[in-house]
Amino acid sequence: MDTFISNSPAETFELGRRWAAKVRPGWVVGLIGDLGTGKTQLVKGLAAGLGITGTVTSPTFALLQEHDDGALPLAHIDLYRLERPSEIIGAGLEHHLTTPDGVTAVEWFERWLGRDWQPGQPLPESIQPSVGQALRLVHLSDEGETKRKIVHEDFGH
Repeated sequence: MDTFISNSPAETFELGRRWAAKVRPGWVVGLIGDLGTGKTQLVKGLAAGLGITGTVTSPTFALLQEHDDGALPLAHIDLYRLERPSEIIGAGLEHHLTTPDGVTAVEWFERWLGRDWQPGQPLPESIQPSVGQALRLVHLSDEGETKRKIVHEDFGH
């Protein structure tokens, strides 16, 4: 696990931008954190690093925003309004979470992962990345007015 302390939204954005240089087709970036911890800001940086020029906002009501104008396609998903994996599958989002064509960034990833899972535990079998795919699991927590602790762990390759 790697830890990054962000002292501002700009630093969180920059972290996402740096991560864009490492992502490859088939990557899922699963974001876990309370409201206001920087999930969308991190995705905005990721999109900028991929060269995406469109507006990136949290797709809370649409569930999915697809951006195809960058170096890789980016699917930005917000699972806040969905409670269980069966609802996520019913919404047609499973492909983006299991076999993405480009990169998928998922806010409220714990809705897919299961609320009982804790960092350091093995991933559930249904969440394990397929061969050639990767999951970057990211935990964001509020450490102060603008300070955020961002811990990530990579699975797969």
